[in-house]
Amino acid sequence: MEHHLKIARVETFAVPPRWLFCRIETDDGLVGWGEPVVEGRAETVRTAVHELADQFLLGADPTRIEDLWQVMTKGSFYRGGPILSSAVAGIDQALWDIAGKALGAPVHRLLGGPVRDRARAYCWVGGDEPAAVRDQVAAQVEAGFTAVKMNASGRMSRLPTVAELNEVAARAEAAREVLGPARDFAVDLHGRFSAAGAVRAAGVLQPYAPMFVEEPVLPEYTHLLERVTGATSLPVATGERLYSRTDVLPALRSGIAVLQPDLSHAGGISESRRIASLAETFDVAIAPHCPLGPLALAASLQLAFCTPNFLIQEQSIGIHYNKGAELLDYVADRSVFRFEAGDLLRPTGPGLGVEIDEKAVRAADGSTTAWHNPLWRHGDGGFAEW
Repeated sequence: MEHHLKIARVETFAVPPRWLFCRIETDDGLVGWGEPVVEGRAETVRTAVHELADQFLLGADPTRIEDLWQVMTKGSFYRGGPILSSAVAGIDQALWDIAGKALGAPVHRLLGGPVRDRARAYCWVGGDEPAAVRDQVAAQVEAGFTAVKMNASGRMSRLPTVAELNEVAARAEAAREVLGPARDFAVDLHGRFSAAGAVRAAGVLQPYAPMFVEEPVLPEYTHLLERVTGATSLPVATGERLYSRTDVLPALRSGIAVLQPDLSHAGGISESRRIASLAETFDVAIAPHCPLGPLALAASLQLAFCTPNFLIQEQSIGIHYNKGAELLDYVADRSVFRFEAGDLLRPTGPGLGVEIDEKAVRAADGSTTAWHNPLWRHGDGGFAEW
């Protein structure tokens, strides 16, 4: 009689700097890992993971990935949103990791095979002053990267002042000076702008030709994106705070050029694969959002290497959020994330292709201080978007 695997145990680990890992073990000892997290809400997502495990996973066949995805997302009357979608995402990653390990193949082989051998990557540069941007961009060029991303601004007025717009332009000018015409930079507006403000920001950015302008409006104002895309020739990107095909559809219809699903938020590999296919029908590129840990990056790369409309991969090595731990600190073999001339090379190991240092993860569990994004206020004391 054929033996069917069963899920025997689901564990979660909250580790520095702000990550949550999920470990799923089968009855015959196969282990899969995933990264279900909402930055700043790790413990909330952790609770959701264990609720889903108790209700749907324990005793189930882990190879029935699609069926488990369906029941986790639709088996309860209240569904969707960042917490539940992220909990499902990390579980889904772990199930694909198990499937790949059971078959001895990387996940991208199970999803149709590779369509490329290298994935272009970008890194973050911070700094509030143009001089700091210039220095950090120069350091990343020296490290071999061909693209960087940076925030466009600090807190912004509802209608940006000339002084605020001049600061946006100064940062872009500093980046372009160092990069020259052969390298790229992207600008993250981070939902800090109104639609009218984003149009003005795009205008001052135009001379510096950023690769894309990210999240010009908040996700709840996706219906206003067309005001921005219709007013600029710059490629517009969004998607890190959209969690499903139905969430991204209005953005795709608005005329964006780049969609940025986060594989630790948008339902994992299963849903992000469908999101990418949907985007392809709108001639929209995919640039997975990933300022997170090693499992989120590993899952993103599996998608990148089997997705025809993939553009570029975000990764968090050296990002300013990583205080207390780095992406490679929890990886047993650091060479799995291999960079060459700013590109990540195709992973070849089974499953997600990364071996987690379980001893390090267990030792770090619970040692993290809860991360929360800053709370900003305007000069008059009113709330300001971060």
